[in-house]
Amino acid sequence: MAGLALSAASRALAGSCPGDYRMSRLIVISNRVSVPKAAGAAGAQGGLAVALNSALREHRGIWFGWSGQETQEFTGHLDMQRNDDVTTATIDLEPQDIDEYYNGYANRTLWPLFHFRIDLTEYNRDFGEGYERVNRRFADSVHPLIEPDDLVWVHDYHLLPLGSMLRAKGVNNRMGLFLHTPWPPTRLLVSLPFHEKLVTSMLEYDVIGFQTTEWLESFLHYVQKELGLKVNLDNSISYQGRRVVARAFPIGIDHAEFTEAAASEEAQEAHDRLKSSVRGRKLLIGVDRLDYSKGLGERFQSFGRFLTDHPAEAGAVVLLQIAPPSRGDVASYQQIREDLERKTGHINGAHADVAFVPIRYVNRGYPRAQLAGFYRAANIGLVTPLRDGMNLVAKEFVAAQDPEDPGVLILSQFAGAALQLTDALLVNPHSVEHVSEAIRRALDMPLAERQRRHAKLLASVRDFDVIHWRNAFVSALEGKGNNGGRNAEEQAASASVRAA
Repeated sequence: MAGLALSAASRALAGSCPGDYRMSRLIVISNRVSVPKAAGAAGAQGGLAVALNSALREHRGIWFGWSGQETQEFTGHLDMQRNDDVTTATIDLEPQDIDEYYNGYANRTLWPLFHFRIDLTEYNRDFGEGYERVNRRFADSVHPLIEPDDLVWVHDYHLLPLGSMLRAKGVNNRMGLFLHTPWPPTRLLVSLPFHEKLVTSMLEYDVIGFQTTEWLESFLHYVQKELGLKVNLDNSISYQGRRVVARAFPIGIDHAEFTEAAASEEAQEAHDRLKSSVRGRKLLIGVDRLDYSKGLGERFQSFGRFLTDHPAEAGAVVLLQIAPPSRGDVASYQQIREDLERKTGHINGAHADVAFVPIRYVNRGYPRAQLAGFYRAANIGLVTPLRDGMNLVAKEFVAAQDPEDPGVLILSQFAGAALQLTDALLVNPHSVEHVSEAIRRALDMPLAERQRRHAKLLASVRDFDVIHWRNAFVSALEGKGNNGGRNAEEQAASASVRAA
């Protein structure tokens, strides 16, 4: 009876009623839940938050996950709220859970491994036990919210085994997993203890989605080589008499929402303030979480190399790097912050004068409208991660530009977005010379070429936005059509050609 009561309460909060099954609800599950923010609220929501809020509004669903808060004793209590037409359900975790599951296995084991940083990957049995314990707690807590016709959509590396735990509790719903990070090559993944158990648990989902065909192919290679399973021509996997669909679903931004934000008064004020502050100098911008995967140290070195190679430009260009801190309890993140502060001081000390510093390094976030204004003010967008599942900053930069006088996107070839945004200046972020030369080329690029490149980039960002991503994944989850996979990237490439 308690489960029925909770289910009825969740249905009421989500805006549905008994017998109303015109559209399957979405039960979205992720590590953290982002309560939608009012327009102009401080801080910027990440790409995942914006994407899922958009999906949940249309599919009257529930977003379940960790509240971000601690409790001294786990009770499984659900805090359910409804904000901006999105229903959220959250639980608190014990300090040990946070240390072992989140700071430990998720961010000191899986995150570095999935970003090809085996040198930073830590293997600790307690981390693995905490990861399984919290996934079980998620399964126990969300299970009463799931109704027979619901679609269950699990997100990211924090919750890879959750689907198998829900199956063990009798959940027969269609369930999908979308991985926002890269998937590492088999030769790296096999260094993870119990890797077979982890991947086998993922095969309990009906649909497994990746950002790009590169990460998809790495996953399928592992499944064939290490598990000996059959991969069919459509990239589905035959497993225990079931068909598991594995495809690429490149995520996009909410183009309409971001374009509206970019046209706002708040964005214009941010644009004008930044433009005024650089006093006619050319502006380069980077916006990234403070994370070693983003290649910020290499980016700073590349900019320093540009200033050294082109001393006449030393007073004519400014790099604004916005890097909100994250995961401060993890030692590797403390080290990257210290390293960037040293590099900033060294480059500014070598190239600044009394009235000018070449690098503005800011450790805070900004609302999306202000970021849109900053992007529009920039002549160059520097998006140079060493490895990234997709990277929505690249797409936001493109969407914010003035088509009549657009800035130039410099994009890492190792970002998932590079497979769609082929008209950016693609660079190897490990090569300071390559990035430095791209900065020179971007600054010298004629207006006609900037306009031509931007038109192609914008076509991809506009046509393959978060709505397209959502529809493709949900359609696959419902068992309809053949959305995603290579088709999505081929369509994006075709859109770029048409825009030309």
